[in-house]
Formats: sequence, C-alpha cells, structure tokens
Amino acid sequence: MSVETQKETLGFQTEVKQLLHLMIHSLYSNKEIFLRELISNASDAVDKLRFEALSKPELLEGGAELKIRVSFDKDAKTVTLEDNGIGMSREDVITHLGTIAKSGTADFMKNLSGDQKKDSHLIGQFGVGFYSAFIVADKVDVYSRRAGTPASEGVHWSSKGEGEFEVATVDKADRGTRIVLHLKSGEDEFADGWRLRNIIKKYSDHIALPIELPKEAAAAEGEEKPAVEWETVNRASALWTRPRTDVKDEEYQEFYKHIAHDFENPLSWSHNKVEGKLEYSSLLYVPARAPFDLYQREAPKGLKLYVQRVFVMDQAESFLPLYLRFIKGVVDSNDLSLNVSREILQKDPIIDSMKSALTKRVLDMLEKLAKNEPEQYKGFWKNFGQVMKEGPAEDFANKEKIAGLLRFASTSGDDGEQVVGLAEYLARAKEGQDKIYYLTGETYAQVKNSPHLEVFRKKGIEVLLLTDRIDEWLMSYLSDFDGKSFVDVARGDLDLGNLDSEEDKKAAEEVAKSKEGLVERLKTALGESVAEVRVSHRLTDSPAILAIGEQDLGLQMRQILEASGQKVPDSKPIFEFNPTHPLIEKLDNEQSDERFGDLSHILFDQAALAAGDSLKDPAAYVRRLNKLLVELSV
Repeated sequence: MSVETQKETLGFQTEVKQLLHLMIHSLYSNKEIFLRELISNASDAVDKLRFEALSKPELLEGGAELKIRVSFDKDAKTVTLEDNGIGMSREDVITHLGTIAKSGTADFMKNLSGDQKKDSHLIGQFGVGFYSAFIVADKVDVYSRRAGTPASEGVHWSSKGEGEFEVATVDKADRGTRIVLHLKSGEDEFADGWRLRNIIKKYSDHIALPIELPKEAAAAEGEEKPAVEWETVNRASALWTRPRTDVKDEEYQEFYKHIAHDFENPLSWSHNKVEGKLEYSSLLYVPARAPFDLYQREAPKGLKLYVQRVFVMDQAESFLPLYLRFIKGVVDSNDLSLNVSREILQKDPIIDSMKSALTKRVLDMLEKLAKNEPEQYKGFWKNFGQVMKEGPAEDFANKEKIAGLLRFASTSGDDGEQVVGLAEYLARAKEGQDKIYYLTGETYAQVKNSPHLEVFRKKGIEVLLLTDRIDEWLMSYLSDFDGKSFVDVARGDLDLGNLDSEEDKKAAEEVAKSKEGLVERLKTALGESVAEVRVSHRLTDSPAILAIGEQDLGLQMRQILEASGQKVPDSKPIFEFNPTHPLIEKLDNEQSDERFGDLSHILFDQAALAAGDSLKDPAAYVRRLNKLLVELSV
C-alpha cells in the first residue's frame, strides 16, 4: 500500500450523522439495497466519464473499456466495488461523502418522526446513495482518483459511520473509485459470490455497462490459486433500447429506482420509441411520492438525456413543462448533437417537438391511471395535485386535458377530500345546468358553511369547494370545461339561468322593487365601505353576505399578493341582503338613523367574517355589538 500524506480527520455534516443513524436502524429489513445504490452511483460516474471524454479523449487514459467490478473476500469479510469512471478529487470526496448537498435537506430532517417504519419511507423520498454502505458495514474505505489527474493525487476516505471521517492523499494507478466495505458481524452472507450475483441480477440487470464478478474456479490440490477471471453477470444493455415485450415489470421498477434514487416502486410508466421525422426513445415514470423539493421551482429537475446511448445530461429540464417537474425518466435522441448544452436545448426546434409529444404522453399516462386505477390516482393527487394546478397557466395547448385531470372537494362530500373530477361533476349536474359552480376560501370548514351556498343547497346543485392557496389563481386561467363555463358563486350578480323558474325570477324582481327604499338607506349608512347594495338571490337562511365584483380580486389572491409585498388594487365588496330574514325586516322598520347605521355595520362586519376576511376596525364592531346587547337587556 502506498504511503498516505496530508491526512486529516473531519466531522460529518449534522444531517449526515442523523441520516446514517436512521438508515442503520430503519432499513434493516432490506439490507441488500446497499449494493444497488453503490452500483447506481458507479454507473453515474462511468456515464459522466464517457460524456467528458467526448471532448477530452485523454481522460480515458488508454482504458476505454468501461465497467464495474464487484468482488469479495470471505476471510477478510469484505465486499469491494470498483469502477473506472470519472473518479473524485480530494475536494470532491470531502464534499460528496461528508455532506448532503441537496435541496430539501432541512425539510427532510424536520419530517423525521423517530418511527422507524415511517422514517424508512422518508429515506426513500430523499435518496441515500453512498451512505447505504453503512447498513451492512461498520467501516468503509474509499480509494478514488479523478480522471486526468496524476497517480499521486489519489485520495483515501475512511469512516466507521459515526461522527467523523479521515481523508488522506495516496498514489492510485488507475482512475475511478474503489469502495471496500468491512462487513459487520453477522453480515457475512454478503461475502458470497452467489448472493452478490443474485442481488445484481435482481436490482441492476438494467445497468447499461458490464457489471463483473470473479469466476469462482477452485485450484487443484497443490496448485497456486489461479488468476482471477471475470464474468459479466448483468444484461449490460440500455433498458429503454429493448422492445417493451422483452422487459418485465420488475425490470422497469428497478430501473426507476436506479434513475430516481427512490426506494418505492413508481405508480406508472410509459416506454416508447418514436421513428420518422424525429427519432428518439423515452421511458417516463410517475413516482408514488413527492420529493421534498417539489415546491422549490428552482430545484434541479428534468429527464436524463442520452444521445445515441451516450449519457449527456443528468437533469435536462427542457423536455417537459415545469408543472410536470415530478416526472422521472430517460430520453435518448438520435437527432441531437453530442455536445448539446442547456442553452442550446432551450432554443432547438427539435426540443419543442419532443417536449410537446412527451408532455402529451405524460398526460395520457395520468388519464389512464385516473380511469383504470382511481385509488392509485387519489394517492397521486394528494402528492402532486397542487403542482398539476400550475398546468393550465403554463400549458395552454393542453389546458382541457389538464383540467380533466384536476380533482376538487365539493358539496356532495362531507370530508373535504379532493376526489371530484370535472367530467364526474358534469355527469351528475342538474338538468338544464350549463355552468360549473365553485367557491374559493381559506379552509374547507369555511367554504362548506358559507352563506353563498344556501340557494345551491336549497336547489340541490353541487358546488366545487376550492381551498388550496393556488385555486383562485388557477381559476383565472380556466374559463370553461367541455363547453361549460365556470362561475364563482361569490362573484358578481348570481344568475342560475335555466335552474330558476320564470315564477322565481318574477317574484325576485318584485321583491327587489319593493325594497328599493331599504337599498338606498343601506347605501347611505354603509357609505364608502361598499361598491353596491342589492337584494340577494343567494340567501335562504343568513341575513347578509358580501359578494365580489366581477373584475375584482378575490380574498385568496389579495392575501397572496399582500404576503409577497405587492400592491393590491383597491376594491369594495357588494353588500347583499336577504329580504325575508327577520333581522332585515326589523332593520327595514327601524326609525332611528343612528340605530339603523349601527345595525347595518354589524351585519356588514358579520358578512365579512363569514367570508373569511378580517375586520378593518374590530374595535368599532365590538363597540356596536355591545351597545346593541345592552339595549336588548334593558
């Protein structure tokens, strides 16, 4: 062994310590995944070398046959995994093996519960890679040298997976990385050729380069141990290049885990080869769970890009719109140049055609999932629904298709679950109903009990209840679905069209005419607080509500803009009252202008509270209410 120099001991990042402890204690039921994770990393390292060597062939250092080798020593109780990929410098080793440089780390740590079963799921969402080695090893040695650097710049990293690790400079003749796992007591089963072969076939058969194990040939008595012969134990062909009929579901699932660094199987996948004007293959996956950085729009995302089977880019975001950023997969093009960059991808017309086709393919996959496996789709929606709601604003060409995939809570349910699709809503709409009615608000309880729904309950008309922060913004981009326009039941002058009989309409007109005097008195009393006062057609039980002007921002949008520091345009609500309510009848008969004014403002403030708004002058509301209570108690 060469002499070690520049040796230093460093501490793990706090998150790494927590992750190591968690993995060692939570993943005991599936220990063999350590080999899948290490092979996956080795495969990525070889892919990166292959790509960099296109412009710098000297990086291959005469060894152009790229491969991964796995060996073992039963006596020493070690398993060794070696690749001749890009390798790591001293700085790379400290950065990659001492810290978790991944967005979402803080969220990941915050979500850890201490419950081993639950936390092992979180690990799957976060991805673990190299650290899985400590599931079976109590010490790990890594020897690496970056391609293109001299043999004297090799690096040796060593740790027992506790609080610290050692790094030293060593001579390393070959580029790439060698990882030596010193197995824990009781983990000897992995220092076995048959066991390792089975794990590789099970998890890594799809890796598109040879994974070699030593042939186990026994020496004859009295002979020296024969030289090691290596044999390839995996298929070593890119899975996406094979015919679909030749690929088993288990292989698709393992390939997903390889590219996504996920522990769970995907919900669905789509494998296609396109020939003709454009030639490319794609393999797209819908994950079962959302990653922690899903809502960080600037976080890395995109498909793995290959050009003629050569890896080019790890997260090529130009092939799918941003609202589909959770999709994982591979695209392999015959039409792009091998020296393609992110900047070129953004301007290439070939990419626009591929993006359009891949987007439709994902939406078709989701439609199929929703139709054939509604329970699975329900799980998908819980994880990715809010991101899908970004779609209509970003992807006008597929707006109708996306709208068909959206799910909402509605007045037909009683638990607030977002399970109602627009097609389902229209299928059970009232005869003569030509609108899709909805109401937005902060919480399900608030919208479910909103006075705006009273007339809809009376007539048995279903209303969609939208409570996600993004919903009002979403509806500003959705004008109709299947030829039926959307109507916000809290906005403008409600017109139920054919759902109101001619008698109802005529009676409403007569009542409105009879209350013109009350309307004028209320306008005077409420003054600048309101844009308009009118008789309501929406109310059956409540005395009054506040409606939003047709062109005004709703409460949700106002709160979002205010929270982001943007100036919100001034607008005033429309005060609507229920002419048959006893309180309104008393108000109409009130002779004292002062008392009339107090009662009017109390009704206005109550309507604001029912709408989920905050009062502009809470003290004035309390003062008026107390005054009224004193008068009533006298």
